[in-house]
Amino acid sequence: MEMLAKNQLHTAEITGYAADGAGVCHIGGRAVFVKNTIVGETWEIRILKVTASAVYGKAERCITPSPNRQRPPCPVFRKCGGCSLLHMTYDEELRMKLGRVNDAIRRIGGLDFAVQHIVGMEAPAHYRNKAIYAVGMQDGVPVKGFYRASSHDVTPVDTCLLQQPLADRAADAVCRWMQENGAAPYDEATGKGTVRHLFTRCAVHTADAVLCIVSARGFGAKTEDLVAYVRVQCPELTGVVLNVNKQKGNVVLAGDFYTLWGKAELTDVLCGLTFTLSPQAFYQVNPTQAERLYERAVQYAVASPDDTVLDLYCGAGTISLCLAQRAAHVIGAEIVPEAVQNAAENAARNGVENAEFLCADAGAAAAQLAARGLKPDCVVVDPPRKGMYPEAIDAIVSMQPQRIVYVSCDPGTLARDLNLLHERGYAPTAAEAVDMFPHTPHVETIVLLQRETL
Repeated sequence: MEMLAKNQLHTAEITGYAADGAGVCHIGGRAVFVKNTIVGETWEIRILKVTASAVYGKAERCITPSPNRQRPPCPVFRKCGGCSLLHMTYDEELRMKLGRVNDAIRRIGGLDFAVQHIVGMEAPAHYRNKAIYAVGMQDGVPVKGFYRASSHDVTPVDTCLLQQPLADRAADAVCRWMQENGAAPYDEATGKGTVRHLFTRCAVHTADAVLCIVSARGFGAKTEDLVAYVRVQCPELTGVVLNVNKQKGNVVLAGDFYTLWGKAELTDVLCGLTFTLSPQAFYQVNPTQAERLYERAVQYAVASPDDTVLDLYCGAGTISLCLAQRAAHVIGAEIVPEAVQNAAENAARNGVENAEFLCADAGAAAAQLAARGLKPDCVVVDPPRKGMYPEAIDAIVSMQPQRIVYVSCDPGTLARDLNLLHERGYAPTAAEAVDMFPHTPHVETIVLLQRETL
């Protein structure tokens, strides 16, 4: 095996992809990770870093480009920490993502099972209904943008290809007001400054649009002037909210919320149902793809109109209410109180009487319902990126549902949990990947598991 060292130059062919979309080649018997490369290309690669577990290289000169390479349509590509796949065609991106899911299931999950299909978007641009802009200073002027990868350095972004145009304009308006009124961005190191983030939600099927200004402190006597300025610049807004977040660290929304004008909640339509959402409530950022994902979830979960379905990690009840259209009874569980309240209100708003909601984390809710003797026909889980705790898996299995539907935003933790469920008698029988986040490495997967009979 050849010893690799920093600054060495090598020529190699890219043969695979890493989880973050970086290309992978093999040099001297070692796997080398090289960003902005595409499978099938040959590159001159400079070794950047060698560790016991991984080698990282820089793509210096493309010798044989891929027909799937394209000019990135964004001026801050490689600077911003957002879209990292704009150098490849969308078809290649979908192939990469499907391969990532199946590699995780095989390598991490140890399962002889493969997802055969990924659902892409017809028009993969400006699809996000939620934007979270960081705020920083550039040449003495407040700017909105996104953190550069692996840092808290703000890369200024004029317009984002993923966000709604109104989100860009609302964030720009706040930055202009800050400049005119001497309001500085919050500085994590010193604790000085005011504005930390600008959070927007723009409904797709209604006219609602809410701006939430995340600040380390309020604006005092200037509050009304700020609201008036933003309303003039963005008359489409239906609400302006202040979130006073005094916490240290990376959590965007925390602390106290104050409605400065209009409505704090946003109403939108998904799968024919009307949902009202507080700023804190989870809601899929890509409603077009979410509808396709939820349609598949209902198809997998409900085998009979007499079924009882438990929906863990239910958020504002989006999947729960879709399930309730086909099942006899649905129980949703969520740890965020505001989301549970939204879910109950959404059920009432849509005339859904066969759904109930509990405020508890997934493990506690499953254990509580199991103690009640509930035996659901199906359990649907849509956990955060970290996946499920073993205690939650054990509680679900103790209820002996015939089916488990796992909706995942991370192939690695999905594969780990599929393995744990398989060990407890549940085998994957159907699955589909859905591209909820075009131009980023993230991919959603939905898997149907069925209880094996002895």
